[in-house]
Amino acid sequence: MDIAGGSLSVQEARGEFAPRVAYLNTASYGLPPRAAHEAMLAAERDRAAGLMSPAGVEATVPVARAAFARLVGVPAERVAVGPQASYFVGLVAASLPAGARVVVADGDFASLVHPFLAREGLRVRSVPLERVADAASDGADLVAVSVVQSADGRIAPLAQVSAAARSAGARVLLDATQACGWLPVDAAAADFVVCGGYKWLMGPRGTAFFTVAPDALAGVWPVAAGWFASEDPWASLYAGELRLAPDARRLDLSPAWPSWAGQAAALELLERVGADAVLRHDVGLANRFRAGLGLPPDASAIVSLRVPDGTAARLAEHGVVVAERAGRLRASFHLSTSEDDVDRALSLLTGT
Repeated sequence: MDIAGGSLSVQEARGEFAPRVAYLNTASYGLPPRAAHEAMLAAERDRAAGLMSPAGVEATVPVARAAFARLVGVPAERVAVGPQASYFVGLVAASLPAGARVVVADGDFASLVHPFLAREGLRVRSVPLERVADAASDGADLVAVSVVQSADGRIAPLAQVSAAARSAGARVLLDATQACGWLPVDAAAADFVVCGGYKWLMGPRGTAFFTVAPDALAGVWPVAAGWFASEDPWASLYAGELRLAPDARRLDLSPAWPSWAGQAAALELLERVGADAVLRHDVGLANRFRAGLGLPPDASAIVSLRVPDGTAARLAEHGVVVAERAGRLRASFHLSTSEDDVDRALSLLTGT
């Protein structure tokens, strides 16, 4: 990916979206660019007509895999694909030995934490986000933390966490679902990175990515291996000799075809805009929002604040979409959002 900038300006990219509201809620789900939306619908129309070619629509999977690999800076061979983030977290949890010590952050997203709590025999320790590195230094086998917290947009101290984990001999699992698409993520710096595609990557529900370090792949149990995890999937439709793919594809799940058609097209738009331009746009809008509320600037594209009960519903009545999370209003800003959208929300919140 051209991280410095691409062939499409942010303003031109905004023309690829068609919201009917001021949408400040990408942290819940991202709006699709027109091409991505149409690609998914086209696959469904072909299916309804009996004209869909499974192999043809499946060709979008390696396109999306390669685009995500470029986005996070690893070879495509290190990227597995599936439907949901929790599936991949569950693979890591299932692969840990009994008694393994896992450090997580208080209040982190359930899909990252619950698989470890559900797995019997693990020792899971939850600490405040700012103490995750200290907890890893105290002794851990795995540190699992979101790059950006879903509830309030806080960015994890990844350098400290990584250094502490390395010192303790622990693996690191990052959930980049609330980061990839606006915040640069270096997947090569972690053992595992999981990312749902339907938020900042603007794909449909049913797409997720998982990167695995080369020295960690052998230790991940492909517990749900199906035909698509094979070295040659279309030659492995029926039971016989198990020949899993030699790389991260051994952890793949069979793709929801229309969803991947949409995801590939959405990632293409992100690449055309460029990571630096997206970052400046998204954080710039978030800081415009903060400034209008008298808040200091921050590095996150997610803003969380205390407001009276019912504020989100009142904003929705006036065509401004935000979310309520952990008892707070959460606003999030991406390519589909404009300065006018931000100002519209501020006017309703401040009464000006």
